[in-house]
Amino acid sequence: MSETVLDLRGLKCPLPALKTRKALTRMAPGDVIRVECTDALAAIDIPHLVAETRDHLEEQSRADDVLVFRIRKAGNEAKTA
Repeated sequence: MSETVLDLRGLKCPLPALKTRKALTRMAPGDVIRVECTDALAAIDIPHLVAETRDHLEEQSRADDVLVFRIRKAGNEAKTA
């Protein structure tokens, strides 16, 4: 498992969510990505994206003008229908 930092500071909606989605598709289950961005809409978009992809939002915080999201890529859990 590895942790990657995705610095998206300065990018405006929808780019933070799109770049986060792209990064998540390249990750292995259990890997962690730390997303840093300054777009206020990311506070809505990133958690929505994580819910949609069924990954795990482990942290959401704000330090000054920087929003920080720590996301763990979901594993290959058995799906029930």
